[in-house]
Amino acid sequence: MGDNESAMKAKYDFKKAMQQIMGTRGRGTELISVYIPESRQISDVMAYLRDEYSQSSNIKSKSTMKNVQSAIDSIMSRLKTYKSAPPNGIVIFCGEVPRAGDQTRMVQYVIHPPEAITAFLYRCDSEFFTDPLESMLVDKKSYGLITIDRQEATLGILTGSRIIPMKHFDSLVPSKHHQGGQSSVRFERLIEIAAHEFFKKVADNATELFLNRPELVGLLIGGPGATKDFFIKEEYLHHELMKKVIKPFFDTGYTDEYGLKELVDAAKGAIQDIDLMEEKEYVQRLFREIRKPDGGLSSYGEDVVRDALRMGAVDTLLLSEDLNKRRITVECPAGHKYEATVTDADDKVQCRECGATAQVTRNEDLIDDFFEIADSFNTTVKIISSDSEEGQMLMSAFGGIAAILRYRIQ
Repeated sequence: MGDNESAMKAKYDFKKAMQQIMGTRGRGTELISVYIPESRQISDVMAYLRDEYSQSSNIKSKSTMKNVQSAIDSIMSRLKTYKSAPPNGIVIFCGEVPRAGDQTRMVQYVIHPPEAITAFLYRCDSEFFTDPLESMLVDKKSYGLITIDRQEATLGILTGSRIIPMKHFDSLVPSKHHQGGQSSVRFERLIEIAAHEFFKKVADNATELFLNRPELVGLLIGGPGATKDFFIKEEYLHHELMKKVIKPFFDTGYTDEYGLKELVDAAKGAIQDIDLMEEKEYVQRLFREIRKPDGGLSSYGEDVVRDALRMGAVDTLLLSEDLNKRRITVECPAGHKYEATVTDADDKVQCRECGATAQVTRNEDLIDDFFEIADSFNTTVKIISSDSEEGQMLMSAFGGIAAILRYRIQ
């Protein structure tokens, strides 16, 4: 699996797990959340949990006490498999959640966060404590921001939904009206020299702020009038930053911190288009193949795509982010064994061959299942969101599963 696919799968798995965790509710204050930073010794955490186990014996409700102690036991058993906390730390959620009737079941989620956990935390409540992780769900791509006219300029960063002003400059460019005692030609020349120095100063600071930011995917330029166009046309910016400038440039009424907000509001459509552009191109490529009289190099539908994938015929696998299904393996006492795709599954199901009660021996997210097969054949996997018309079409018309083939198959 390539780095891009690995990162995409990790992002998907984290997002999917968080959706489940954030929707979990307990019957009482018996759901436990433990945040362990990389710097915290596992032995210290175990000692803390043993103390909490002892303290929980004071809980008045016997059932709540039993459930809390069971959850702590489960967390401690899991932590015994770790010699030390992994990079970025680890987060464990555990507790009893309601099932049908008066039944409950123990759930445990182990999260390896995409960003570092900074502090140890233990919390027991009626829901899992997810606040420190929720901010990690935000796309961390960044955009550089420049608002500029001849009077002032402001540089900033857009990260997720946060606008961070970085530097502000007031120019020393004289106003255009003629000053007494100087020829108009000389005065115009002074203006242009001052403007050049100002633009150069802004560009040098932009290089300092933006050039060595690998997460920076684009540069947004705004301001009133034609100054912003002149600034780019005359190539004051570093040549590597010029490659990241997003066109068109955006008109704003201000060039101060408020101007940065105006710029982001004006550029929202362009930012979204950039994020979706790659996804849209893959789905459009699929559609172009489908439109060919012989179906081209297209394949869609779970069973057909799965067969093509196992043949090594799939070049690019397209999976909708909205695929909320599980891939299970079922074994029954009569010897029947099969795989199936279901919306949800318990540990036991009715065998489709003989109707007997059968055991579910494997229960995996459908997208994870496809990733495992694709990895064996060096197939590129793209997870497509439903934020575009193409993404919605992939889900509604093709069940969220399609492929672009390496070669045609019967």
